[in-house]
Amino acid sequence: MSNPDAAPAQITWQSSDDNRLVVCFSGTWAGDQPLPDTADLFTQLAAGPREVVLRGENLGTWDSRFLAFVLGISDACRRREITCLREGLPSGAQRLLNLAEAVPEQGGSGHRETPSRLHQLGAATLEWRRKGIDNLAFFGEVFFSLMRLGSGRARFRRSDLLLHLHEAGVQALPIVTLISLLVGLILAFVGAVQLRMFGAEIYIADAVGLGMARDMAAMMTGIIMAGRTGAAYAAQLGSMQVNEEIDALRTFGVQPMDFLVLPRLLAMGFMLPLLTVYAMLMGILGGALVGIGLFDIPATQYYQQTINGVPLIHFVTGLIKAAAYGLIVAVAGCLRGMQCGRSAAAVGLATTSAVVTAIVWIIVANALLTVIYYVVGI
Repeated sequence: MSNPDAAPAQITWQSSDDNRLVVCFSGTWAGDQPLPDTADLFTQLAAGPREVVLRGENLGTWDSRFLAFVLGISDACRRREITCLREGLPSGAQRLLNLAEAVPEQGGSGHRETPSRLHQLGAATLEWRRKGIDNLAFFGEVFFSLMRLGSGRARFRRSDLLLHLHEAGVQALPIVTLISLLVGLILAFVGAVQLRMFGAEIYIADAVGLGMARDMAAMMTGIIMAGRTGAAYAAQLGSMQVNEEIDALRTFGVQPMDFLVLPRLLAMGFMLPLLTVYAMLMGILGGALVGIGLFDIPATQYYQQTINGVPLIHFVTGLIKAAAYGLIVAVAGCLRGMQCGRSAAAVGLATTSAVVTAIVWIIVANALLTVIYYVVGI
């Protein structure tokens, strides 16, 4: 009796009177064994039989090459709408073939037809609609969480709030100090280039003070916190989504908005205006270093010019922007974290999206508030 494992790979086929094509596999379909020529078989498939029956009673050892070949035949039959019967193959091969067809094709592999422009526009519109609905739902949940806070029914740990205040406040002082000093130095140098042409170096104090008080301190602090703390919020909440910790909170009857989002929102909304005040002072100090150290402006004169040239109302307008930026950074970070997927890659995408979203919203809010200030006359 011959051993099919020792025979080379062979494939035979036979057409019956009822327009059925029977394909028989035999020999070894594994290792370095050469595969038979199958051009004539696919020519038979092109003729359009009613059904194709695959049989493997004499099949010896086989591996993934055999499975790939059978999948090729199945795909060819599917394209031609031909019934392909694989019950005659070994049971192990049938299970693996079913598993291979059940798993969807990975993105970027194989050939894909490029969708039309209209299809892409429709898909983008539906995606924007879905994201808009999700964002509105999140904002609604934040609103109700704030309402529960006002009525004393919000449940979160006070220790978490203190921890977030520390992370968003004290731990951010070094980077805020460095950036604010450098921004003040830059504003002073930019103003001095033009002002010294008219012998008006003393107005460096006005330029730096107004720039830091009205816009630069709040904006730079907001951008710093978006990249530092907003990204951390998204990563923390995204990791909790991956580990199903947020689902566990819901199972225990705890509102994730109250327990996770609300402390972060309160901490950022409270600390960013305070950091902005500190950034204003550091920026003015940076401008003073340039004016006093390089342009020989007396320190008392520089101080007096800053007091006279920058009324308190300009600091108030900057603090209003800072409060808005603080809410934007916290909401953007928590939004992307709560919408994170269930994989490690999704956490990275959520973190990146949180930073980009916060910065874009900060710029838009800055433009809107600037227009409002102009209309109001402040």
